Amino acid sequence: MLKRLLAAIGVTAVALPLAATSAQAATPVVQIVKVYYDSPGSDRGGNVSLNGEYAVLRNMSRQSIQLANWILRDKTGYKFIFPSFTLKPGKSVTVRSGQGSNTATTLYWGRKWYVWNNDGDTAGLYRGGDLKKIDVCAWGRGGISTTCQ
Repeated sequence: MLKRLLAAIGVTAVALPLAATSAQAATPVVQIVKVYYDSPGSDRGGNVSLNGEYAVLRNMSRQSIQLANWILRDKTGYKFIFPSFTLKPGKSVTVRSGQGSNTATTLYWGRKWYVWNNDGDTAGLYRGGDLKKIDVCAWGRGGISTTCQ
């Protein structure tokens, strides 16, 4: 009986470090690192103000990731569907709410009104095709931006 008890304790001690390793591997490959949800000035809907509202995503992996058809959305369902866009390892892309010309570091949602709620919202990132949830960032009332972890 004592041998069985010691064997069970030994197996449990070995299983715990494995569980910690699994949790560490759970870092999203692409992470929402910041959302600037309250652009400077009054919210009158001008394109400059709309582009002052944005989300920053970073590739946390060591491989380039093709974001075509991935989705960035808020909790009410406004969706930005990524065009063909390759996010290189360790690099970031800023998704601005308004209109503009896409570059290697900035994409434009093309909206004519704001996406992110100043009094609390949730940004969700989903992989195209299977719509697997990759990352989520939520905030409450107050402030102008949030840093996501």
